[in-house]
Amino acid sequence: MLQLKNIHKYYGEGRQRSEVLHNINLDLNEGEFVAIVGYSGSGKTTLVKLLAGLITPDQGEVLYKGQRINGPSHERGMVFQNYSLLPWLSVFKNIDLGVAQVFPQWNKKQREEHVLRYIDMVNLSHATHKLPAELSGGMRQRVAVARALAMEPEVLLMDEPLSALDALTRAKLQEEILKIWNENRRTALLITNDVDEGILMADRIIPLNPGPRATLGPGFKVDLERPRIKTQLNHMPEYKRLRNDIIEYLLDTGAESKRNQKVEQERRLPDVQPILPKSAFSLAFR
Repeated sequence: MLQLKNIHKYYGEGRQRSEVLHNINLDLNEGEFVAIVGYSGSGKTTLVKLLAGLITPDQGEVLYKGQRINGPSHERGMVFQNYSLLPWLSVFKNIDLGVAQVFPQWNKKQREEHVLRYIDMVNLSHATHKLPAELSGGMRQRVAVARALAMEPEVLLMDEPLSALDALTRAKLQEEILKIWNENRRTALLITNDVDEGILMADRIIPLNPGPRATLGPGFKVDLERPRIKTQLNHMPEYKRLRNDIIEYLLDTGAESKRNQKVEQERRLPDVQPILPKSAFSLAFR
């Protein structure tokens, strides 16, 4: 369904140019739920933006159903980490704007019922006509989740969509996202810092090794039976083993990355300018 082939991505210009992602190869199969886990700053958001078509790689190509991605599309719905709501539109209109583009054949009543169903799903019926400025950060994130789900995309891309939510709301939305995914098994990619969240939701977990020049680590298959209930996972030996394996891998790669950065810093020569002798200095300014 989605492919990243030999992807390299750079940021900056000249001497400040640095490689964020190095030789990334990733296949997302149709109906698969994949979680990418890793440290903050490793390039996870850059990776998901490439899949969404919001940015382009410097080398390599991104494919959707075998066709090169040249820009964003409603077929690939995106839940942003920073909400990305239009501040002059209400909760209802922020969601309805996308729904109207995806389902132009629907009449006003059909769109209204559809939008209100997703607003209710994220427990924001009381804020239907409020502007984003009138909402808390967690409420704005819920609007962003509802907007992406309401467009019923073939692929759902989520960039840490639940990180700003309180524990109870986060657990509810995890359940709702899984429920919707389970109904039609859309392809889904979740970016998260939370290993437990990845195990709860995904079929496969792939670590993104720390940058710069971040690469993908080995995939960890999640063979736990669905539906997965959070309170029961803690008592399952398979869950504990998988969780320990992933965390151990992340800790090892994090430690190795720090060692490599330290060695690289020690290799760099300081930017030192020569100091002229006093006599030469005096001659230069006569």
